[in-house]
Amino acid sequence: MTAASESVGARAHASEATRWGQLIFGIVCMVMIANLQYGWTLFVNPIDQKYHWGRAAIQVAFTIFVLTETWLVPIEGYLIDKFGPRVMICGSGFLVAVAWVINAYADSLLLLYVGAAVGGIGAGVIYGGSVGNALKWFPDRRGLAAGLTAAGFGAGSALTVIPIANMIASSGYEAAFFWFGIGQGVIVMFVALLLRAPQEGEVQAPAAPAVQQTRRDYAPAEVLKTPVFWVMYAMFVMVGAGGLMAIAQLAPIANDYQIAGVPVSILGLTLPALTFALTIDRVLNGVCRPFFGWVSDHIGRENTMFIAFFVEGLGIYALLYFANNPVLFVILSGLVFFAWGEIYSLFPATCTDLYGRNSRPPTTACSIPPRGRHRC
Repeated sequence: MTAASESVGARAHASEATRWGQLIFGIVCMVMIANLQYGWTLFVNPIDQKYHWGRAAIQVAFTIFVLTETWLVPIEGYLIDKFGPRVMICGSGFLVAVAWVINAYADSLLLLYVGAAVGGIGAGVIYGGSVGNALKWFPDRRGLAAGLTAAGFGAGSALTVIPIANMIASSGYEAAFFWFGIGQGVIVMFVALLLRAPQEGEVQAPAAPAVQQTRRDYAPAEVLKTPVFWVMYAMFVMVGAGGLMAIAQLAPIANDYQIAGVPVSILGLTLPALTFALTIDRVLNGVCRPFFGWVSDHIGRENTMFIAFFVEGLGIYALLYFANNPVLFVILSGLVFFAWGEIYSLFPATCTDLYGRNSRPPTTACSIPPRGRHRC
């Protein structure tokens, strides 16, 4: 056996420690950007109380954040494939820090919108890079890997909801934006230095996966020509819109119904209704992602989507009618977030199952056919 073949063989058997280490690094990065989306609702009323811009105008910033976080991902994904997750995610850690520093000093709606756009670009790169890297390292457990990574984003803000709320109350929302922004960005930049994508042949495709998987990588142009892609795209937008609406409006809804500060006791824990809802929502939104990902690895992506979407619809409908009840507000918001968060594990896993791990044409220099034999 030649030295070259020995090198290929070594790469084909990446250790479990290496794979799980890369997964954990991605999860940490996701945790650090969770507040950009899930913590935003805590800042809406304090900003309005200071500048009286109106909540509708302030929420435009959240819309800008979501648009730049999501719609630029195809371009960002291409750059991640070209330059690697390490460079792109490290640079994006700097962007998310800058975004919240801008928010801390924003004295006009325009500056607030600029901060939202900068944060959305940074968060989109970190999200896409972390999930994509997890899928490449775990072709045998894509649902679980994508779910665990996405869970960092869904539940990452759970531990900081109360600290951010306390800092806003004691030092003002500006201090919360500044110090949490700096801290989150620096941690992302440091952890990103440890990230890398698997080399060719370092991770083998499963010989007999429980979920059907393609054996080649589709080019982006090929993907766009398939009807299934556009069906999935429409599904993702529709389901995602409902959850994002709940994220942005949860605090205003609680304040409008005057239940935000009403104490709620569940399972021996007593917290104000809004704080309780925000905390439990983040936890359930995180737990559901690896849970539904694991379920989909066993019963299929489509069956799992049907179950989750049905529960999500019931949850939103019930929340519409019972939001004035503090206890039901907490429980139903948790149900909505539990059934909604799974899209961030199921759809990436499904896309990878259908179209392959990389956004490259199928005529790659070396591919891995069934049973892991290398064909060059």
